[in-house]
Amino acid sequence: MEINLPEVVAEVQAAFDRYEAALVNNDVAVLDELFWQSPHTVRYGATENLYGYGAIAAFRAGRPTGDLQRSLTKTVITTYGQDFATANTEFRKTASGKLGRQTQTWLRTPEGWRVVSAHVSFLPESA
Repeated sequence: MEINLPEVVAEVQAAFDRYEAALVNNDVAVLDELFWQSPHTVRYGATENLYGYGAIAAFRAGRPTGDLQRSLTKTVITTYGQDFATANTEFRKTASGKLGRQTQTWLRTPEGWRVVSAHVSFLPESA
């Protein structure tokens, strides 16, 4: 297995960037598109545990839209062969200043790169 083939990293980076733009602009259609439409898809959010594409899509449809803007740091995309990748990043919410981290597992499907597992969490505020 080849790690970080440049053309595969570029593909996943493009999918990741598209997801990030959709996230901060609340483009629910693109967010839904980029998650694998399967009962096996899992998303652990800051306040919710979602199992299956249906639960994830329902959450997206009703999520709060405040404080969506954020800046990313320390983004690491690693690809494994042609069809599997992880993306990890740290973020800071623009309005609230809250710090968090995000992990996504990406799989190449017949429809394109899709998130099959995701985790978002906030870091405790420093004293």
